Amino acid sequence: MKLLMGLYPVSDGNIMVGGMDIGKYEPEAYRDCFGTVFQDFQIFSLPLCGNVLMKAPETDAERQIAVDALDKAQFGEVLKKLPQGIDTFLTKEFDENGFVCSGGQAQKVAVARVFAKSPQVVILDEPSSALDPIAEYNMYCNMMEAAKGKTVFFISHRMSSARMADRILFLEHGYIVEEGTHKELMEKNGRYAEMFRLQAKNYQEVNGGALYAG
Repeated sequence: MKLLMGLYPVSDGNIMVGGMDIGKYEPEAYRDCFGTVFQDFQIFSLPLCGNVLMKAPETDAERQIAVDALDKAQFGEVLKKLPQGIDTFLTKEFDENGFVCSGGQAQKVAVARVFAKSPQVVILDEPSSALDPIAEYNMYCNMMEAAKGKTVFFISHRMSSARMADRILFLEHGYIVEEGTHKELMEKNGRYAEMFRLQAKNYQEVNGGALYAG
């Protein structure tokens, strides 16, 4: 993903976007097309709104963008409980009354940044590792709705989240060993199907809904 974004130079082969090598694009303009959540994201000692927009809001419209983005990222219920709303400082580094996010809450704030930016290409690297299955499902549904007509890459070890992808690449030891839709890979009955069934044992159907048991 870092190669695709142009953060690392390509040492072998080429990466083409729109029929042109990415090295020929103006770097800053090219990278601005991406909205990314890496595993090692950061939460800054800033108000919540600034953490989402990655800048101080200048208008009420921008403040609303931050609120809507947090809601789509499944942070809405937490936001309602914060005494200063989106103006609440995160961390206690500069404000002893600042809000300290849990791992899952911090991950939702990082995902909200992508919703707020509405980029052409979205990259999510294990964006739901700290979320429960229901929050994960809702977050992916919101992301797919917001990203209609755009390109979304998401990297996940949870096979359940891969089901909604148009194309799945299954990697082992750095190589693509299987690719296709969820239906195609299940019919192939290879490594993807094996891993999906193993993980599915952690779920059971209760009154038509999924209950996480693992």
